[in-house]
Amino acid sequence: MKKGIHPENYRPVVFKDMSNEEIFISRSTINAKDTIEIDGVTYPLVKLEITSSSHPFYTGKQKLVDTAGRVDKFMNRYAKRMQNKK
Repeated sequence: MKKGIHPENYRPVVFKDMSNEEIFISRSTINAKDTIEIDGVTYPLVKLEITSSSHPFYTGKQKLVDTAGRVDKFMNRYAKRMQNKK
């Protein structure tokens, strides 16, 4: 491996799945704006919309996670295209 190309600031970071409130701690170099306290220790907090604990592929459950109306926006665009083709 080349020296000096890998980050040196690995530290424990909490990742939180916002769809099911599950958290896990991993080492990362990601910059985080928020913090969270777990067992008296303060960690940087990264909020995620979906993780393996809530993704249908990993859970085997079909669950629609629509945080910003993306499905509605897609359906509206698709409906307009279908009307134009008729």
